Amino acid sequence: MDLRFTREEEAFREEVAAFVRQNLPDDIRDKVLGHRRVEKDDHVRWHRILHAHGWGAPTWPVEWGGTGWSALQRLIFEIETFRAGAPRMLPFGLTMIGPVLMKYASREHQQRFLPRIPGVEDFWCQGYSEPGSGSDLASLRTRAVRSGNKYIVNGQKTWTTMAHFADWIFCLVRTDPEAKAQEGISMLLIDMKSPGVTVRPIKTLDGGHDVNETWFEDVEVPVENLLGEENRGWTYAKYLLGHERTGIAGIGHCHRELRQLRHYAAETTDGRGRPLIDDVRMRDKIARLEMDLLALEMLLLRVATQAAGTPGPEASIVKIRGSELQQDIAMLQMEVAGPHGWPYSPDWLQPGAPQPTSGPDWAASAASTYYDMRKTTIYGGSTEVQKNIISKMIIGF
Repeated sequence: MDLRFTREEEAFREEVAAFVRQNLPDDIRDKVLGHRRVEKDDHVRWHRILHAHGWGAPTWPVEWGGTGWSALQRLIFEIETFRAGAPRMLPFGLTMIGPVLMKYASREHQQRFLPRIPGVEDFWCQGYSEPGSGSDLASLRTRAVRSGNKYIVNGQKTWTTMAHFADWIFCLVRTDPEAKAQEGISMLLIDMKSPGVTVRPIKTLDGGHDVNETWFEDVEVPVENLLGEENRGWTYAKYLLGHERTGIAGIGHCHRELRQLRHYAAETTDGRGRPLIDDVRMRDKIARLEMDLLALEMLLLRVATQAAGTPGPEASIVKIRGSELQQDIAMLQMEVAGPHGWPYSPDWLQPGAPQPTSGPDWAASAASTYYDMRKTTIYGGSTEVQKNIISKMIIGF
């Protein structure tokens, strides 16, 4: 297998890299590369810059305003934008509800919602997990009872990432409590400004507030906001999760953080005043991560180029390896930071905040990245759940 880019692919890579260099705002780049807080306005601003250039939906077909790029072009785009310090493109609309709308929604829903996603005219969030119903998602208890031309929704969702920013939530609800667990679930598209919707913050290990709990108390949802057919939500949920898990691999993130890791190891010295990058054991650890990343890239390309349809067990394999690799890189960054990475305060991550006086500036955020990466093997379906999916779909039990 020839792993080198063709002349056309190399030209595309240079085009993407040049565009990001020229158009990514410096303040956003500095936040991302410095592991600072990236706010809603930063995400939206970058999305709209890409959208204005025709790159607002890299994974979508041209029919719906996408680029129509090949799997390799999409991978090159992710790697080059991340390397340059761009924030991750918001997945909730682009790679989660977007593909579901294209495959299962009515033409009316497609025309209503899809054109508003690439430019973030609508900010979406996901309403799947509940207390006690995360890995065992089919046990969810949020109820939607039909009353005339509307549903009345009551229940609670948790780990709703960026719900405090969201305009809409795609929400799994139980519409038939008498049916078998998976067969009584529907998907509703709910306006987050509806009376009865309450969002409460959840603070994570790094002191950040990306996730929330979301409460629904007698929330009225028009029947026309039902996606697809009633009680078929489990089918739509599985399709969406396959796309989400592929995205969690974080190829671009891994490339950027590995490059940062090499830089950190080059400017940090051991007890004898020698750069850590000159230590054969450190070089070996970095080389192992590089090989793991190359293998993950090949697997992701294989998954991305397979026949269209519901992503299979390969999506679970990509999710496991990608999430573990992100944790491994963060762990080695902490090892390079050494004692300078131990002190930590979330206040240090705010723009313009003073840094600790000892050690390099980047060490102040090493602990934050390490803490933040703890969640990658949990969200989108825990590693244990993914292994169960793989064994059932490939081995048969």
